Amino acid sequence: MNEPFDLLVRGGTVVTADGTVRCDVGVRDGRIAALGDALGPARQTVDAAGRLVLPGGVDAHCHIDQVSSTGLHTADDFFTGGVSAACGGTTTIIPFAAQHRGQSLRQVVADYHARAEPRAFIDYAFHLIVSDPSDDVLGVELPALIREGYASLKVYMTYDALRLTDRQVLDVLSVAKREGALTMFHAENHDAIAWITARLMADGCTSPKYHPVARPQAAEREATARACMLAELVDVPILIVHVSCGGALEEIRRARARGVTVYAETCPQYLVFTAADLDRPGFEGAKWMFSPPARDRDAQQALWAGLGDGAIDIFSSDHAPYRFDDPEGKKAHSERAPFTKVPNGVPSLELRMPLLFSEGVRTGRIGLERFVDLTAANPARLYGLYPRKGCIQVGSDADLAVWDPEREVAVTQGVLHDRMDYTPFEGMVVRGWPVVTISRGAVIWMGGEVRGEAGRGRFVHRAGLPPAPPER
Repeated sequence: MNEPFDLLVRGGTVVTADGTVRCDVGVRDGRIAALGDALGPARQTVDAAGRLVLPGGVDAHCHIDQVSSTGLHTADDFFTGGVSAACGGTTTIIPFAAQHRGQSLRQVVADYHARAEPRAFIDYAFHLIVSDPSDDVLGVELPALIREGYASLKVYMTYDALRLTDRQVLDVLSVAKREGALTMFHAENHDAIAWITARLMADGCTSPKYHPVARPQAAEREATARACMLAELVDVPILIVHVSCGGALEEIRRARARGVTVYAETCPQYLVFTAADLDRPGFEGAKWMFSPPARDRDAQQALWAGLGDGAIDIFSSDHAPYRFDDPEGKKAHSERAPFTKVPNGVPSLELRMPLLFSEGVRTGRIGLERFVDLTAANPARLYGLYPRKGCIQVGSDADLAVWDPEREVAVTQGVLHDRMDYTPFEGMVVRGWPVVTISRGAVIWMGGEVRGEAGRGRFVHRAGLPPAPPER
């Protein structure tokens, strides 16, 4: 008699980035051991008949247990953030070990591990944020960390406390090329934003609705083009995070056409919100403040086109959870503070995959395989996790999400699992939702119940190799 599987996911339609097939998934020792018909026996069985079985999502851009450059702390830690992610079908997150000026990058990573290890609910890796590229960081710490598997890093082209000069960016890119790391860019023109903001402040235009005015599409487009030029000079791959508009996406297409390897990411908030959402009475619009800001309907259409035709490579949450009524949150400087003093970011970790499924797959804008590519396979490939994560094949971690494509959920803060006191998606009706989430062969979300303890998540070491461009 064959040795029983630890877990059998029976009768579902298995969807990967490469195709769709109806089959069972057998799991042993936390990994996928077999794919086929009528597998068994098994110690535990999940009935997936009539449902989709997808790779667990990989959210490659989220801010978990992170202190901002202004000293504010995000609301979610590795347990609450991990639970929220799992309830939305995500089984791996990659948040940021964020260096601030004067800090040792090595110590930042050590401190982040100390916060993550006892609290992690799902598996995780770290990106590095480099805001102080000193001689020691560039010459010793960054190369060593990349070789140890921290194979991705982020630089900012705006924010006083984080931004690098173009020359500093070139120095960082040179290290990334030599060591085999992918560099992510927050691309907005800092001086243009500062110039517009100063004039708005002088005119008394300080409410949240002026946040998008201060950060126009042109500022994002120029910085995106400049990031691509800097990558071209060094001949190194880069990724532009949270692309919000067609102008920035056009610059990415232009750079690719001349041979630059540049990837693009967008996020849920850019597909459903516009600048008009910030134009609300009093301080209410602060709930929709993030950067780059929400744009307009034309920008949304451009992003949907990019998601469909392959111009956008990955879909991430950019979960940045600052509570609304909290001295560590949106009202840190009071509800009378100008928009420049309001922490940027919105929560979207749990809704990342359901929202794209509902607004993309259910509407016919993208197919199921493309959905898997954007939410799981491509982020795993780009960040050195594939094929351990992001796919369903023998030998891969048994990270799975069983979806009910017909399930409708009216979004309220009460149905979500983060530590927020609001959701900007309140009132949306989402069709299609994960009903079972499996992490390394363990059922951690089923029947509306969270299963598992803090500390069950594991750190995932990654290969520090230059990413191969995905097919477009």
